[in-house]
Amino acid sequence: MPVHATAIVDPGARIHPTAEIGPWCFVGPEVEIGARTRLMANLYIEGPSTIGEDNIFFPYSTVGVASQDKKYKGERAYTKIGSRNSIREFVTIHRGTEGGGLRTEIGDDCLLMTQAHVAHDCRIGNNVILGNSVGLAGHVVIEDWADVSPFSGVHQFCRIGKHAFVGPYSVIKQDVMPYSLTSAQPHVAVFGANSIGLNRRGFEPGIIERLQTAIRLLTRAGLNTSQAIERIRAEVPQCAEVDELIAFITSSGRGVVKG
Repeated sequence: MPVHATAIVDPGARIHPTAEIGPWCFVGPEVEIGARTRLMANLYIEGPSTIGEDNIFFPYSTVGVASQDKKYKGERAYTKIGSRNSIREFVTIHRGTEGGGLRTEIGDDCLLMTQAHVAHDCRIGNNVILGNSVGLAGHVVIEDWADVSPFSGVHQFCRIGKHAFVGPYSVIKQDVMPYSLTSAQPHVAVFGANSIGLNRRGFEPGIIERLQTAIRLLTRAGLNTSQAIERIRAEVPQCAEVDELIAFITSSGRGVVKG
């Protein structure tokens, strides 16, 4: 494997022969790095951490370091990163804690832009984008295809649903509904379905319209959440996406952003 002369790789690390370890990288014990993954330069990775194939890590990012949670007492905890992710400069990814299942996880095909922070016990799905300086507090769940714009912060234990778009400078204190467009203009609120994103991903216009109607009933009809769900079930033609929207809302522990 190509390992730069200035890199420090612990003998206990398991590095695929096709992976690349650039200058001034530190790879600790119990780190596993898959095929064709590239650490460009000045990376710091602690174990136990598992990193899949075809990832690229840009300079000065850190992976698997100890949580900032004051309850963390050094218990053995893990970090897992999938394949084909792009981790940009100064990204920080912390390992899990006992209070959150001992694991921080990132899926496949994600883009974490410069200075994004993934705290302890976060679960990030596939095809997720975190913009520049996005901060995820502990125990945050981000589902597949969600896009969180730059300089946004997400409170502990919040969820961001699949295909949701969160606008820049948003402070998220409740769950963000799947398929929704949520932004802080001037206060965090839902502005309908993420129709542009859904259209780009090949959703049928009829499905997008059903989601738009459902989200408007939830946010613009002057109904409480239970009343809105009753109206959706009665008036919006059934489809898997609307069912997922309702299931997400009814399972929310913090309530959902409506505005």
